[in-house]
Amino acid sequence: MNTLDILWPAFVAGLLVLATHIPFGMRVLQRGVIFADLAVAQIAGLGVVVAGLLNLTGQPLLVQLIAAVSALCGAALLTWLEHSMPEIKEAGIGLTFVLAASMGILLMSRDIHAGEHLKDLLVGQILWVSNTQLIATALLSAGLLLVWRFVHQRQNHFVFYALFALAVTASVQLVGIYLVFASLIVPALATHKLKRYRMPVAYSIGVAGYILGLLMSVWFDLPSGAAIVWMMVLVGMPVLFKRQTLTL
Repeated sequence: MNTLDILWPAFVAGLLVLATHIPFGMRVLQRGVIFADLAVAQIAGLGVVVAGLLNLTGQPLLVQLIAAVSALCGAALLTWLEHSMPEIKEAGIGLTFVLAASMGILLMSRDIHAGEHLKDLLVGQILWVSNTQLIATALLSAGLLLVWRFVHQRQNHFVFYALFALAVTASVQLVGIYLVFASLIVPALATHKLKRYRMPVAYSIGVAGYILGLLMSVWFDLPSGAAIVWMMVLVGMPVLFKRQTLTL
């Protein structure tokens, strides 16, 4: 298998993740719920852990369903937190993330392969995505973007968190929690000062991060997820700092 055969599916997976995560990330930044993506991603990952403990890994649709239900429960919890205690919602969301992460570690504590499973959950296995995963994620992403187009102006907290949860559920299993967070936050943060062309610049940052990170991981035998996170930050931060310099 040559390098292109490995990198092309991984790059397509990155494009699918960015397709939904950049607009969602901009809304997350606008709402001031930065930890929401980590919390929902971790809760979706917890569903995957539970499915593994139930020996359901051979039934990917059932695993996806369990992860989606877990994430939707997380979305309902975050909606309640934002509605009931808006002044301390970030603390509540952060605590939700820690509790979900801790529960995942507890559930995997008796699994001899726990370290490997935890690594896969955090940094993902983007270089080994299957065509089935790509097709399913593409269909889900298209549906979510279609719904998002019609509802993103509404102030319905649960609808936002529910769509967000479904997007994150699929991406966690493709690229891992760290890369989900980076895809949501880095392009949105780097371009938050832009008044024009924000969306194209944000997508350019995300795409460049994935391309450079994948190349770095192959050339230097590095973990792909971590390499992409760093490349995306290195590409995005000059845009942020340049805008800040211009506004001083």
